[in-house]
Amino acid sequence: MKKNKPQPSSKAPAQDVAAQLGLKPGQSLELLKALHILTREGKINQDSRRKLKQVYHLFQFIEPLLQELSHNKDGSAHAPTLADHGAGKSYLGFILYDLFFKALGRGQIYGIETRAPLVEASQQLAAELGFERMTFLNMSVAESTHADFMPAQFDIVTALHACDTATDDAIAFALEKRAKAIVLVPCCQAELAAAMRQNKAFHLARTPLAELWRHPIHTREIGSHLTNVLRCLYLEACGYQVTVTELVGWEHSMKNELIIARYSGQKKRSSAQRLRELLAQFGLEGLEEKRFPGLPPVVSDSLAHER
Repeated sequence: MKKNKPQPSSKAPAQDVAAQLGLKPGQSLELLKALHILTREGKINQDSRRKLKQVYHLFQFIEPLLQELSHNKDGSAHAPTLADHGAGKSYLGFILYDLFFKALGRGQIYGIETRAPLVEASQQLAAELGFERMTFLNMSVAESTHADFMPAQFDIVTALHACDTATDDAIAFALEKRAKAIVLVPCCQAELAAAMRQNKAFHLARTPLAELWRHPIHTREIGSHLTNVLRCLYLEACGYQVTVTELVGWEHSMKNELIIARYSGQKKRSSAQRLRELLAQFGLEGLEEKRFPGLPPVVSDSLAHER
């Protein structure tokens, strides 16, 4: 009795790749090849899989914001604007356009990046793919904040692994542009760690808490964590509701903290007070004017402890 030979798969290679990567219907494989996430043969390596997983996971957080902000309160259509700071090769911007803006038919993405070759490559790719509502700017975040040709207001501001103080610049941009939502994945927060090493946090030097940054690696880790805590308090003080979670599992990226802020208009004085208290405890008062401008005035102890 002859055994039946296995039948060849009825799926086309492109369908196999789409199923393997969990791509959404209509997603452009040519885009993924152009971003070097896929090879010309449509294969994917492990490093690219990790990158794609991060961007897709971030898209799951951003898509509901885009859905909401693509309509006005009265239900009429709105053209959402999104600024992506530290865009790099614009993985995030291109995926957002391909999966959302392309079908929506309105809205604009601005990718802001200081490395000219990456900006030129993104401009060329957008032209080749017909992604007409993508704009790429070769400038710093700070420069883009005051550029005359930029919109006066943005709906969403993102910064995926914007290094060190570039995340703070992205927050400043979002506040200046009255962003309705901010999505951040901070990276390489070195500024506070350097300040802590310099002044040794005199108020805590004689307490057991000083052990938290006695070793250089711990100083770096505590500085990174404290940086993000202060950023969250600052956003709350500026009228945002803040959620902090992880982007993907730690096996995919160590730079994994995801901060999502939605504008509510409720400025928490208690958050401003606690931010100031933390700066004082760690001897970092000099950073308030530079990194956290516009905080409300100091309040009484009773209000400082409200939550």
